[in-house]
Amino acid sequence: MKFDPMGTNPAADIAWLLWNEGSASELIDAGLEDSSEKSQLLRCIQVGLLCVQKLPEDRPVMATVVFMLANEEAALPPPKQPGFFIERGSIIDSKPRNEESCSTNEATITILEAR
Repeated sequence: MKFDPMGTNPAADIAWLLWNEGSASELIDAGLEDSSEKSQLLRCIQVGLLCVQKLPEDRPVMATVVFMLANEEAALPPPKQPGFFIERGSIIDSKPRNEESCSTNEATITILEAR
């Protein structure tokens, strides 16, 4: 997937739309669709959607993600809308962004050495 500087994530958008339509299995490769692991694959999709929810406080911490993936019997909450979600049919400003509208985040690293 290509990085989008506008902040959208088309894979998450598609997964979210298909999840809400009850068609998340369309995200699964046709070669895996008939496998016995289909429920595990759908669980991975659900966990992935939980990880990209709009509000950071709604996202699970890594330990919870590992627990959710390792314990199939654990109930998962329904995912909420991902951050930077663009709905179908929405109008996106297609004007090119100029360099002046972008901010630069600068960071310095200091390495301390003991004497």
